[in-house]
Order: sequence, then structure tokens, then C-alpha cells
Amino acid sequence: MSKGWIGVDLDGTLAYYDRWRGEDHIGKPVALMVRRVKEMLAKGYEVKIFTARVAPTEGRDIKVMVALIQDWCEKHIGQRLEVTCVKDYGMIQLFDDRAVLVIAFFWRAAPGS
Repeated sequence: MSKGWIGVDLDGTLAYYDRWRGEDHIGKPVALMVRRVKEMLAKGYEVKIFTARVAPTEGRDIKVMVALIQDWCEKHIGQRLEVTCVKDYGMIQLFDDRAVLVIAFFWRAAPGS
């Protein structure tokens, strides 16, 4: 039985990001996250790179982007990881510098609503 998969954002989470430098540039690895990804893989979890870099965009060659990201992963993580921009019900966790944690069932109406 699968444990599900864990999504890890690339820019700003797994790789340093300060500004857009072009599709062919991926920042240096964030050591703490690289170590964490390696630990997840060692525990048998499937880890996927979850990034907008592979979102369908006019003029973008997705296959080239995937190969570039997988080359980076092989160099810094030691293996090529699947790359996606699509969530599904198998995703059990997401690491992302832009995400906001929402705890289900704890929403409250705004005052006066």
C-alpha cells in the first residue's frame, strides 16, 4: 500500500530564490530541505517536485523544464524525482514557501457577517 506522495516546491523551498533569472536557472540547494527530502525518500515516501515551472504556458517546452529540474535533483539529492504542477488525492503533504496552513473545520465567520 502506498504511503502517498509529498510535494516539495522548488523555487524558494528546495532551491534558493531571490528573483526570476530565467527558466534555465535554478538556485543553489537549501541544505535543510535537501536533507529533509533525502530523509523522506529513505523512509519510503514518494517525493515529487511541485512547481509552476512545468505549468502549461505558451512558448514553454515542458519536457526541457522537467529535464532541467530532474538534472538539478540528481546533482543535489542523488536521484531524479518526478516533477508536476498538479495536485491529486494521493498528495499527503506539501512544502511550499507561499502556502498558508488552513486547519479544516476551524473557520469562523468574520465579525459582522
